[in-house]
Amino acid sequence: MTSPSPAPANLGADPLRIWFRVIRLHRRAVNTVASELKALGLSIPQFDLLSTLTEREGLSQQELAERLYVTKGNVSGLLDRMVEADLVERRPIPGDRRSNALYLTKRGRDLAEKGIAAQRTYVQRTLGSLPEQDLVDLERIVLAWRERARAEEDATLAKHQR
Repeated sequence: MTSPSPAPANLGADPLRIWFRVIRLHRRAVNTVASELKALGLSIPQFDLLSTLTEREGLSQQELAERLYVTKGNVSGLLDRMVEADLVERRPIPGDRRSNALYLTKRGRDLAEKGIAAQRTYVQRTLGSLPEQDLVDLERIVLAWRERARAEEDATLAKHQR
């Protein structure tokens, strides 16, 4: 009778290895969705802008930039092109001569809905095909990770503000 072979030295999960897998998965998913959006004539930043406005119209440019996690300057040129393409319109905000409220045009809403449908289909084909319990576990894990990431971000910001 032979004795069992020794166990590998690292039986536990390696957070760094998991991190790299998440990053690679993110890239793969973004690349696939970007290809589907490109077929609709949209880039990822254009889709992000449109889909954000489907959630809440009437945002100012500053509010939109905050929701997209970019600077107001970064969204400015993109927004100009989206207005020029008749996908978004600027409307004056009563009492505020310096800002405009942003709204989707009919064309912009239609394109956003097609992009959302393409993304929903991709998610259903991939993530949605996992067993229900895996999805429950994954959501729990992602939410816990998000809370730790938020706490880390807050601590880092507080440290740099001292």
